[in-house]
Amino acid sequence: MFVFPALVALVIEATLGYPQALVRRIGHPVMWIGALIAWADRRWNRAADAFATRRFWGVALLIGLVGTMAAIGLLLTWLVRHLLPEPMATIALGLLASSLLAQRSLDQHVAAVATGLEQGGLEGGRHAVAMIVGRDPDRLDEAGVARAAIESLAENFSDGVVAPLVWLVVAGLPGILIYKAINTADSMIGHLSERHRAFGWAAARLDDLINLPASRLSALWLMLAACTVSVASPRGAWHAVWRDAHKHRSPNAGWPEAAMAGGLGLRLAGPRVYHSEVVADAWMGDGRAEADASDIKRALRLYRTACVIQVLMVAVLAFAIR
Repeated sequence: MFVFPALVALVIEATLGYPQALVRRIGHPVMWIGALIAWADRRWNRAADAFATRRFWGVALLIGLVGTMAAIGLLLTWLVRHLLPEPMATIALGLLASSLLAQRSLDQHVAAVATGLEQGGLEGGRHAVAMIVGRDPDRLDEAGVARAAIESLAENFSDGVVAPLVWLVVAGLPGILIYKAINTADSMIGHLSERHRAFGWAAARLDDLINLPASRLSALWLMLAACTVSVASPRGAWHAVWRDAHKHRSPNAGWPEAAMAGGLGLRLAGPRVYHSEVVADAWMGDGRAEADASDIKRALRLYRTACVIQVLMVAVLAFAIR
């Protein structure tokens, strides 16, 4: 297990994030992975090809991504371990891995939606939420904007924070790189549009599989956080997860969304519009649907507490191993 680099990565990312100066100068690892996927999508996903052919190339892309990320992760780990003494090697590996976590950036993007609603009204909220969700913001009222931000916070807590950490702990730098490649592929080509129904099939299925542990773990962290946050209900979070999580169209997203909804006394998910198509999803939670900026701030308090709990758990694991 790679617990010590994981603990270092969590602390560095929560404290510093990924500097915008680096984004402007060299980009971000997810941007590089995304560029490779976009190139393959243009080159290999040809409309004239048969469904089976496009699915084959989608599988080939995924195998290539996994192999490439594994090779890069192993090479970087070998170089760091051979060039630096301990504990510098562990710190360096944690620094590299921190770029693939999203605690701080997720917090900032969701907080911007609350600020947008408070300072710019509905249009300000729509502009901010468009940065983090795939649905059409022009179709959202103020409550819809607030719910979208909270849903994104819950789902991305699992996908962007807990899951990469799990795979970092289990398999080190190769593990977190492979996870981010699969997750990025799913977000880009894993939806059921006509263009990606075949080509993105493998990415969508594998992403569902590798997120199974983290989705349940993220719900647990949120339920534990609800025990310590005065504006949340641990009983409500537990009941919503037990009753509603399995009703979600995603095998994973329902767990953190239900925990967040029940903990805050809200209703999340439900029917939504993506790319002009109505997705008739089940509601998570049985509270009120009329959310606002104050509810986003309550959700952020719950999220931040869950992140602290996760850091403490990793620290306990590191101490136990030591």
